[in-house]
Amino acid sequence: MIKHRTAWIIFLLLTALLGFLMVWPLVEVIGGGCRVNGTFTLHYIGGVFRNPVYAEGLLNSLGIAVGTTLLASLIAMPLAWLAYRYRFPGHGLFGAMILVPLILPPFVGAIGIMQMLGPYGALNALLGLGPVDWLGRSRYLGVVLIQALALYPILYLNVSAALANIDPAMEEAAANLGGRGPGNFRRITLPLIMPGLFAGGTLVFIASFTELGTPLMLNYTRCAAVQIYDEIKEISASPFPYALVTVVLGFSVLLYLLMRLLFGGRAHAMQGKAAVAPVARRLRGWRGLLAMLPFAAVTLFALAPHLGVVLTSVSAPNGWYRTVLPTVFTGQHVVDAVGHDMTLNAIRNSLLFSSLAVALNIVLGLGVAWVVVRSTLRLRGVLDALAMVPLAVPGLVMAFGYLAVGNWLGNREWIRGHPALVHLLDVRVNPTLFLVVAYAVRRLPYMVRAAVAGLQQTSVTLEEAAANLGASPARVLGRVTVPLIAANLIAGVLLAFSFSMLEVSDSLILAQKIEFYPITKTIFELFQLIGVGRHLAAALGMWAMGFLAVTIVGSSLLLGRKLGALFRA
Repeated sequence: MIKHRTAWIIFLLLTALLGFLMVWPLVEVIGGGCRVNGTFTLHYIGGVFRNPVYAEGLLNSLGIAVGTTLLASLIAMPLAWLAYRYRFPGHGLFGAMILVPLILPPFVGAIGIMQMLGPYGALNALLGLGPVDWLGRSRYLGVVLIQALALYPILYLNVSAALANIDPAMEEAAANLGGRGPGNFRRITLPLIMPGLFAGGTLVFIASFTELGTPLMLNYTRCAAVQIYDEIKEISASPFPYALVTVVLGFSVLLYLLMRLLFGGRAHAMQGKAAVAPVARRLRGWRGLLAMLPFAAVTLFALAPHLGVVLTSVSAPNGWYRTVLPTVFTGQHVVDAVGHDMTLNAIRNSLLFSSLAVALNIVLGLGVAWVVVRSTLRLRGVLDALAMVPLAVPGLVMAFGYLAVGNWLGNREWIRGHPALVHLLDVRVNPTLFLVVAYAVRRLPYMVRAAVAGLQQTSVTLEEAAANLGASPARVLGRVTVPLIAANLIAGVLLAFSFSMLEVSDSLILAQKIEFYPITKTIFELFQLIGVGRHLAAALGMWAMGFLAVTIVGSSLLLGRKLGALFRA
């Protein structure tokens, strides 16, 4: 175990640093919307609600969040219950395929969905229909569909964990008293899994409420996230952008509290974990195929955006029009996607930003995990909770906060007089520092959970033996602890790196100069180009999808079943 004094030093340093990195951006956002010329005012906050455009955007974002959460729940809950209750052909394979939607940001999948469900897309050609726009003229349905298909794994993993913790004796007791089927699920199972459903539903709700990339790609402009993006150019001239982001942050907090009031407080008393392992019923023949069918159907729909992206990347311009599949294929877009000047620079930028973010993540994540698992501090749970905050705070809000901090620093006289400091601290000149910090903070939970899992399954006796022989805490960490949990750290590094490479909100908001565009900002800019732009964007997305798929598979092999814990609240 860590010495008490050492643990306190690490705890205070990490708490101060994480608080600084997470609280300062939020203070800048709230202060910018509520303080004018040093005077506190709610005039601009009220102006957001008085402005019919902003008010409509907030309502539309709320509608997106409600629709996405409901649809994701309808997808995830039946699948989790089937996987918990039964064993059927392909059970393990389909359980792994649940993570498939995580290999591509939903805003990239929008390219494939539009090609397949648009007025002249593949679905209409397959059904022999005219120009029917399945996404809807307002694009609301398209945004909800794409986000639900991308986010349902989060709900699935949380509900699966909650089901695994149910003591089968409680359901058996209900059955002995005459309870059957749907009645047992409604009265016994559902109340017991409510904490897991709340945890996953909250993450999905907040993520979809503040999602920026998908509405942008589908041109659904009347929502709060896109309105914030459009107001970036006014960030130095008007308090309204700050006020709008403050309102979005307030809505996110209120919605979280409301969902907790409605669902989170309905947990029923039960042992922390099941006292007896549940025995799943093995299904064979047509019953097994029937249980497998929902998994196969969801996997097919979840793969549709990815398939659309791949086919768009290998189709020639105008080579996929009113047909089920492209009629003219080419591999030139795939080659150009990694050879084009704009994409090459984006790949270099993403590699640099993500590598530096991961290095920071390793230091922060390992420090947090070490205090949480290896110390006896009563407040260590506070540090663990602080490290998990990025899962709940909207990425859009944090990204805008870092932009506000960068603008504030860039306007300080003591910085403007030193070119080196301007290049480092003014986000308008060079966003590298802010992108690295934003990426690191957003993906810190993955590193913490991976390191915690490794430390929990590693005996502390070897570390104590090294300490008893005179090794310093740093030497124990470097020579004993890190080698023992190397597999977990590698898994955390792979996930943090790959998801940083494809971070959306931070990249779209913070990277304002083309020379600093990362991959996701480049995909968005290419998509808007006339001609081959959409095909190049799809090809770059396909390369990113393949890269992320490899890292998730590698992480799965290293962490096994513990991989799901990285995506659970």
